[in-house]
Amino acid sequence: MDNFEFYSPTRFVFGRGAEEKTGALVRKYGGTKALLHYGGGSVKANGVYDKVVASLEAAGVAYVPLGGVQPNPRSGLVREGIALCRREKIDFVLAVGGGSVIDSAKAIAFGTLYDGDFADFYFGKDVKRPTPVPAALPIGTVLTIAAAGSEGSGNSIITLEPDMLKRGATGDALRPAFSILNPEFTFTLPAYQTACGATDMFAHVVERYFTPTRDVAVSDELCEGLMRTIVAESRKVMSAPRDYAARANLMWAGSLAHNNVCGAGRAQDWASHGIEHELSALYGCAHGAGLAVVMPAWMDYVKDVDIPRFARFAAKVFGVPEGEPAAMAAEGIRHYRAWLRDLGMPLTFAELGAKKEDIPALVAKLGLNGNTVGTFKPLAEADVTRILESC
Repeated sequence: MDNFEFYSPTRFVFGRGAEEKTGALVRKYGGTKALLHYGGGSVKANGVYDKVVASLEAAGVAYVPLGGVQPNPRSGLVREGIALCRREKIDFVLAVGGGSVIDSAKAIAFGTLYDGDFADFYFGKDVKRPTPVPAALPIGTVLTIAAAGSEGSGNSIITLEPDMLKRGATGDALRPAFSILNPEFTFTLPAYQTACGATDMFAHVVERYFTPTRDVAVSDELCEGLMRTIVAESRKVMSAPRDYAARANLMWAGSLAHNNVCGAGRAQDWASHGIEHELSALYGCAHGAGLAVVMPAWMDYVKDVDIPRFARFAAKVFGVPEGEPAAMAAEGIRHYRAWLRDLGMPLTFAELGAKKEDIPALVAKLGLNGNTVGTFKPLAEADVTRILESC
């Protein structure tokens, strides 16, 4: 196990009616005038927006609304939010929505305090060691989609216009002060969004699980337990969308998958996420859908680096019987694809709407410039090209 520091300051308030505490929590963390950030009309149609507003008003917290966040959130709205916060003297940013809304809120929260262009931290001043975001307004979230884990992470992903480069920023300043998790808010999600969310959170664990680091028994067990839970509970909610217990388990799994408790003390890969970001930036596809195409292809390409680890994945996550390790590894990946197919996820470029002729542009936009991506098997541009071609 590697040396590590683990910091996860977010206060999670979980369960039915948890949103009633929103206003009081904003007050607790110093907010008197909040930016209320959200996406489209769903949070208004399902009543979540009104419940949050009622809680803010009951606590005497003023608010300024800013909606319009798109999936794969855009830099244009972030800049609008930064200007609005400065003009209105906002002292707290409250995100009501899923990962895209939360990521946009994080960018606004630190961009408001930063003298330069917020995008400096998304391009990254050092590709290998991204410069941490130094400071941000306090952030709170009311989660409506179990997926990205941004409600407990120190990460934010933004699509930078006009070049449509999907890039990430990181830093402890981006970790929310609190996150409200009411599983009932996910009851009315379309099945496709639920499936994309489960795919995404599973991928967050995979990025940590496949590691060159040895002697990480504790986090191995955590990873395997979360992956098994995501598979089992996702199948339940696809057939019974209002199953509170299944929704609750899936929502909490999504948070634990990405607050880095599973990644402490081990090298993490993140090649699949980097490759997928270019797909969703170019085509506007759901992040989970892109991962469903990329990650199994990545597994096929890298499995020979550590066949015993892939055999363990097959046995511990999908119940593949003990046998010859290479055969187990292949069977585990087959089970992974079968689960994704059961969820209704795409598995190929054709199903995703991607085009083979765009592969050179996708690889170029990854911006490796002679460097590599990933740690389990460092991938050069030629490797990424082969993975995408296999899709």
